[in-house]
Amino acid sequence: MPLNPTGQAATDPGAILAIERQVADTIALAEDLRATAILPDLEKCSLAAARAADCLARHAPDAEPARLGHDLRNHMGSISGYVELILEEEGQQLPPVLVTALAELRESARAALEGGREPVAGSTIAQRQLPQGAPGTLLVIDDSEQSRELLGRHLARQGHRVLSAASGNEGLDILRREKVDLVFLDLVMPGMSGLELLAILKADAALRAVPVIVISGISETSGVIRCIEAGAEDYLNKPFNPTLLQARLAAGLERKRWHDREEAYRRELERNQRFIRNTFGRYLSDEIVDALLESPQGLRLGGSACTVTILMADIRNFSWICENHEPEQVVQLLNNYLGAMSSIIMAHNGTVDEFIGDAILAIFGAPVGRDDDALRAIACARDMQDAVAGINDRNRALGLPEIGIGIGLNTGKVVAGNIGSERRSKYGVVGHTVNLTARIEAFTAAGEILAAASTIEEVGEAVETGRQFTAQPKGMAGEVTIFAITGMHTDASVPEAS
Repeated sequence: MPLNPTGQAATDPGAILAIERQVADTIALAEDLRATAILPDLEKCSLAAARAADCLARHAPDAEPARLGHDLRNHMGSISGYVELILEEEGQQLPPVLVTALAELRESARAALEGGREPVAGSTIAQRQLPQGAPGTLLVIDDSEQSRELLGRHLARQGHRVLSAASGNEGLDILRREKVDLVFLDLVMPGMSGLELLAILKADAALRAVPVIVISGISETSGVIRCIEAGAEDYLNKPFNPTLLQARLAAGLERKRWHDREEAYRRELERNQRFIRNTFGRYLSDEIVDALLESPQGLRLGGSACTVTILMADIRNFSWICENHEPEQVVQLLNNYLGAMSSIIMAHNGTVDEFIGDAILAIFGAPVGRDDDALRAIACARDMQDAVAGINDRNRALGLPEIGIGIGLNTGKVVAGNIGSERRSKYGVVGHTVNLTARIEAFTAAGEILAAASTIEEVGEAVETGRQFTAQPKGMAGEVTIFAITGMHTDASVPEAS
C-alpha cells in the first residue's frame, strides 16, 4: 500500500517480514565480524521489526487503518533511528561490508516508512532480503539430485532462499554455519539417515527450534509416527502436493518466527535484568535484587507505606578533616569508609539508600520486609562500629587521619518506593521517621550507637542499653526518649551477616 495523504506506512506483510529477516541477517553478520558494540542496538531493531509483524498479525480487517499505519511508522522509525545512531557512533570502526549492510537496512526501513518501495536487496547478504510473503531460508536435505532440484526450484519461485545438501552430514554442516528457518528432510539416505539427523537436531540446543518437515517416498503410517515422535514438524509424501506443501511450509515458518520473537524478547528481558542487577547490586544484597526481579512492579514510580528501621551514620569531626586535608585525601578516606560500611549493610540484608557526604542512610525493611528488621539493623550498627578499627589501620598506612563514627537508629512508618521522574528516579524512603533518625544520630559521640524507643521496643530484651535520655530534637514538636545500645544479650537470636 503506497503512502497515503495521512502519512501512513506501507502495510504489506511481505515487506515487513523481509525487513525482519534483514535485521536478523545483519545481526548474524555483526556477530560473525565480532562487532559486539552494536549488538544491543541491533537487538532493539529486531524487537521493533517483530512488533511491526505482530501489529499486522493482530490487525483486524475492519480496524482503523490509521492506527495500524501509526504503529508501523513507529516501529520502522525505530529501526531507521537506531541504525542511524550505529552508523554515526561506530561507523568509522566497522568493517565496510557491515557498514553497507547497515545502510541497506536503514534504507529498507525508510522505504517502508515512505510506502510503496521494496526493501533494498543488496549484495552483502545475498538473496536473504526476500520478496513478498517469503521470509525464509530453507534447507533441502535429500540424496536424490533430481528431488533436490525439483523441490528447490519450486521453493525458489516463491522467493525463498534455498540451500541444499546431499547427505545428513552435509546438511548438519550447513545448519551449524548458516541461519536456517526450516528444513525439508528425506528419510532414506546413505550414511546418516533422516531419523538419525532429526535426533541430532532435537538434541542440540542451538538447532532444536528449527522446524523440520519430512518429505519422503515412505508413506506407511508407522514411518510418519516415528518422525513426529522424533520431533518433526510435519510429514509430506513424494511427489509433493504444491498446495499442501505451501500450507505446511507457511505454518512451519510462522512457528519459527514466533520462536525467534520469543528469543528476542527473552534476550531483552535478560539484558534488563542484568541492568537492574548491576545497578541495584551496588546498594542491595543479592537476595533483595532477586526479589525485585521477581516483582518488577516494585521498580515503578510511586511508593507504599511500610514499617522500617532507618540507620544513619556519619563521621565525627568530618568538617575538620576536610579543612585540614587535600580533597584527594578526603575522597580516598571516604571511599575506604563507605566501601567497608556498604558491604556490612548489604551483608545484613539492608538497603544502602543514600550517601550524603560522609553520611550513610540505610534501610532495613524495604523493599523487602522481615520480622527481624530492627534486630538486623542493630547487629549491623555494631558490626559497623567494630569495623572502624580496621578502617583506621588502612588510613594510617595511607597517611590518612583516623575516624570515629556515630550511628542513629529509629523504627517507624515511611513511604518507600521509586522517587523522581520516568527519566531519572531512585529508590528511597520519605517520612517523619527518616528526619527523626537524622536528629538522633546528631546526638551521638564517636563510637556510639543511639536508638529511639521505637527501635528498642521492637527488639524487646535482645539488646543491652546504657545511658537513656529525653530530648526535643530540632524541628520536632515533642520530646523523644533515646537509648544508647551497648551490647546484645548472648541468648538473643542475632541474625548472622550473609
